[in-house]
Amino acid sequence: MSEHVQPEHVQSEHGQPDHRESEHRESEHRESEHRESDRGPSERAESDRAPGLVARGLTVRYGGVVANDDIDLRVRPGSVVGLIGPNGAGKTTLVDAVTGFTPAEGEITLNGQSLTGMPPHKRKAGGLARTWQSAELFGNLTVEENLLVSARKVGFASLVRDVFGRAGAGRSADRALETVGLTDARGSLARDLTLGQQKLVGVARALAGRCDLLLLDEPAAGLDSNESREFGARVREIAKSGPGVLLIDHDMSLVLNVCDVVYVMEFGKVIFTGTPAEARVDASVAAAYLGSPMEEADA
Repeated sequence: MSEHVQPEHVQSEHGQPDHRESEHRESEHRESEHRESDRGPSERAESDRAPGLVARGLTVRYGGVVANDDIDLRVRPGSVVGLIGPNGAGKTTLVDAVTGFTPAEGEITLNGQSLTGMPPHKRKAGGLARTWQSAELFGNLTVEENLLVSARKVGFASLVRDVFGRAGAGRSADRALETVGLTDARGSLARDLTLGQQKLVGVARALAGRCDLLLLDEPAAGLDSNESREFGARVREIAKSGPGVLLIDHDMSLVLNVCDVVYVMEFGKVIFTGTPAEARVDASVAAAYLGSPMEEADA
């Protein structure tokens, strides 16, 4: 993977780094997480009906192996939540469980609606959108055509929608491309784009449909430091537009700079939940993920 970049900070009027915005955001989420942990059963049940993704007691077993062990996770609308951990920690298994590709015990709700037991396509229709580590684009189609093709469904009802709803689909694609900054590339062939642009097309494809929660599975894989930094800026813009974002990646600079809350996994368990600032100095996180202080991730 490419070398990580120095964390970017907002500049004050005197030209010095202004940490106030990120510190305020982290403080709000820290207080919110503490309030959540202090709630009783009835209050937590009420919380499950609140906006955003709520996963409680997620457990995935492969025979005698417990890949995910009683995991609780929450992603609020407008927030970016990071999920990190060493290889084999169970991160992708958790994403597969949330999206319905892997059977799991526990409860999952999105905006108060239960997704538990639903197949992947119904979870997607319910607003749970996912990108994949591989962009999986049609290289011989334009960027816009990739978005429109991915939105198509089969059946007579879908044929009717194709005939009468093409303009609406086009507007949805336009909005998605604008969100990820690829409006000018709509007519370009997907194969002619940079890897960073191809990753953003994959995100736009997820946003073009109903998207209340966006799961990004290692989106920075293969990106250089500049592309990773630009991708992170787009992720923040996406969150500002409404949906919550769950970001899984090994690029520590990306995760620590764009996320509001970080979950750290090891051996199928969540061993830490907190802000990026707290994660940087947590001894258990350093030992599990890096084996050294997390400040080195910014070097």
